[in-house]
Amino acid sequence: MVTGRVCVSISAKAMSITGIEDRRYWNWIPTEESRFNIAAYLQQIWWFEVDGLVEFPFPADIYTLSFRIHLGKFSKRLGRRVCNFEHTHGWDIKPVRFALSTSSGQKACVECLVDDCTKDKITGNHKRGYWIEYKVGEFIVSASDPATEVRFSMKQIDCTHSKDGIYVDSVSIIPSNLKKSNPKNMLRSLRF
Repeated sequence: MVTGRVCVSISAKAMSITGIEDRRYWNWIPTEESRFNIAAYLQQIWWFEVDGLVEFPFPADIYTLSFRIHLGKFSKRLGRRVCNFEHTHGWDIKPVRFALSTSSGQKACVECLVDDCTKDKITGNHKRGYWIEYKVGEFIVSASDPATEVRFSMKQIDCTHSKDGIYVDSVSIIPSNLKKSNPKNMLRSLRF
């Protein structure tokens, strides 16, 4: 399906991640499951903060911004994918705050427990052990000139408990009605 519309994916490598330079907290894990063949994996941290920024001349449209994350450390054993949750905790205590803002003053924010037992609305999968797209919100672009600046973040900065066992892969920005019409549609995207 060719739409001629713009979709953007931003790698975790292009984001500012608190503690990413310290291997005690984070590791870069090569994986075919990532949109960019590498994802950031959290070993353990108290202050969880991921921030990003993209400036692009998006064509006029309504866009949805989502984070792609995975709970649990996965690997392959005997050719099969397995997921270990032994070191996955802290995500069911306090909600994670996802936010976006644009250069035109639009804002969206949503808080949710990343590790709850409900099924994902889009895929129908339980959240542990699967890549899940967490929708942050929508923004409207009325003209591609000037370029739109979009800031986005994912934070859980309550230092009363540690957090670990999560992959951060990417952020996607796609036209909203494409996601609604076919959530599993594979779209060509610009990658940053």
